[in-house]
Amino acid sequence: MASGGRIRPAFTTKHFPMIETFLRFARLCAPLVLFAVLPARALADSCPEDCSEPPPPPVNIYSHTTAADVSPATAGALARVYVPNRSSNSVSVIDPATLKEVDRFPVGSKPQHVVPSWDLKTLWVANNGTGKNGSLTPIDPTTAKPGKQVPVDDPYNMYFMPDGSAAVIVDEALKQLDLRDPQTMALKSIIPTPDCPGINHADFSADNSYAIFTCEYGDGGLAKIDLKNRKVLGHLDLSKMGMPQDIRLSPDGKVFYVADMMNDGVFLVDGDSFKEIGFIPTGIGAHGFVVSRDGKRLYVSNRGSHKMEQGRADGPGSVTVIDFATRSVVAQWPIPDGGSPDMGNVSADGKQLWLSGRFDSEVYMIDTTSGAVTKIRVGVEPHGLTVWPQPGRYSQGHTGNMR
Repeated sequence: MASGGRIRPAFTTKHFPMIETFLRFARLCAPLVLFAVLPARALADSCPEDCSEPPPPPVNIYSHTTAADVSPATAGALARVYVPNRSSNSVSVIDPATLKEVDRFPVGSKPQHVVPSWDLKTLWVANNGTGKNGSLTPIDPTTAKPGKQVPVDDPYNMYFMPDGSAAVIVDEALKQLDLRDPQTMALKSIIPTPDCPGINHADFSADNSYAIFTCEYGDGGLAKIDLKNRKVLGHLDLSKMGMPQDIRLSPDGKVFYVADMMNDGVFLVDGDSFKEIGFIPTGIGAHGFVVSRDGKRLYVSNRGSHKMEQGRADGPGSVTVIDFATRSVVAQWPIPDGGSPDMGNVSADGKQLWLSGRFDSEVYMIDTTSGAVTKIRVGVEPHGLTVWPQPGRYSQGHTGNMR
């Protein structure tokens, strides 16, 4: 106490109401501020060195072709197997429920493949003919009956541009690809492929920017086609001269599998770099491919002969099963009493593998669980059969290469 002075009261916030109000607000809000700041700091501390976007999910080009992916566009389609009999100029129709031929009708000259249209509403029979007398026969899948033939030069095989803008007629004799209107089949443009003699089968890259076609004759090999600019990007000679046939892309979109009938196995080709990276022995006359319904396995038909035509009946034909993940053979199914498995497809549920018996005038229905084989008689020299309907958003052609 100062001399002669009065006692000064102690300082309190009561004397300063605004300060007291501020401090009370601060005491209440501090926990909230701390709560808001800590998670952000923790998140920042936990961020790895690379804080970029997470990697995209793995590619699976067959993700839309499972048994659950049947398109509404196939509603009303009869469950049938359509078999083009090349030397009988006819198509056999089989009921897969009874395993019996229920119809056979005439088509054009030398029918090679039955091809589902891009929009899944028509099945086209590619009648190869001889020279200029080729044609396409439409089949209505809701009635299993043929329509009026459309004249088309040399349609050995048939594919579709990924966006459905054009049908791609594989004009084998003239070494070119004819791009036609997918409905009327009027010619729109031509992609010459002079260095690909015997151009026949194809598959498309995962991003649909290019396709690779097999070159059956000459020294064999492959042609890579730029689909946007519609021109040949290059030609690949395989390490062993042979006779490439069917070609299919792996589920991850990285490797093209190429069946070679003279080398009795399958070449592996990196599509982007366009380089051969491996070979898998399968069986005599490796010829056709079918992908399992779950997209995990590749069925390889070994025709049992190196001959293109008039091979002997009851030959040592077989089916090899390759696992895509390991790129290894996991099963080998011989055709009982011999046979000549060629081209085909699997049933919508994946339980049946259907293949034509090229030199035996028969078709094989193979149980995909056991490998058991049932034989059904058809016309002479059956070739690229298809099973319909198939799951998928659209058809890329051939005997039902779906995506």
